[in-house]
Amino acid sequence: MQEVIEGVIITPLRKIPDDRGRIMHIMKSSDPEFNQFGEVYCSTVYPGIVKGWHIHKKMTLNYAVLKGNIKFVLYDARKDSPTYGKLQEIYIGQDNYVRVTVPPFVWNGFMGIGLEEALVINFTDIPHDPEEIDRMDPHENGIIDYKWEIKDR
Repeated sequence: MQEVIEGVIITPLRKIPDDRGRIMHIMKSSDPEFNQFGEVYCSTVYPGIVKGWHIHKKMTLNYAVLKGNIKFVLYDARKDSPTYGKLQEIYIGQDNYVRVTVPPFVWNGFMGIGLEEALVINFTDIPHDPEEIDRMDPHENGIIDYKWEIKDR
């Protein structure tokens, strides 16, 4: 059974199509998950490529995928959390247009899936600060036992 990590929020987002294209909502200041504005940035990931692991000590993340699809994986490193040591996988993108809110001290990373480059947006509550982020190898790190692979069975 899939674990749901304490404090991680998955919010369905609206796509509003018309004859000209579509509007894709991401976040409003009236959303319950909105704290304050830090920065917004986009990144891309190619199919089969992993970006991770990283953890923030202060920053809350709000990820959405505008184009393509990713497998977003989280690991709860908060010793006082009821889901300490648990993993959570979330497939997000065109096929599941949601915003995933990630609290501080939850390791996270993602892998591009499908056949096209994915466009990922992150709306954060504080600006990037290299002093408040830690990173580790996504494949061999001695902490998170997770295999980044496509599951076809």
